[in-house]
Amino acid sequence: MADKNRMNRVDEQLKEEISKIINQEIQDPHLTGMVSVTGVKTTPDLRYSRVFVSMIGCKSQKENLATLKKCSGYIRSILAKRVNLRMTPELVFEFDESIEYGSRIDKILKDMNIG
Repeated sequence: MADKNRMNRVDEQLKEEISKIINQEIQDPHLTGMVSVTGVKTTPDLRYSRVFVSMIGCKSQKENLATLKKCSGYIRSILAKRVNLRMTPELVFEFDESIEYGSRIDKILKDMNIG
């Protein structure tokens, strides 16, 4: 149980820092719109972190994901300086569809005059 709490704290800290790095330090013109880190799931051995992102107002989600993957080494090197972990995990960016899914459900409910 203590291990699970520790992993949750690690995930939360990584989420916060990755979000700051993406929004304040990456100056790539290919990264368009607003990118939000919605969650981070790190493997127990700290080798990999799946970083879930949502994007609002971007030109192309695929292009944004490709840009984030290209910048992952840079993001990871900054993380290593900011987060005190024995090992900085390799970052794997994935698109989080939950927000998009939620807004689709919202729209359907509004169209049906339920919401």
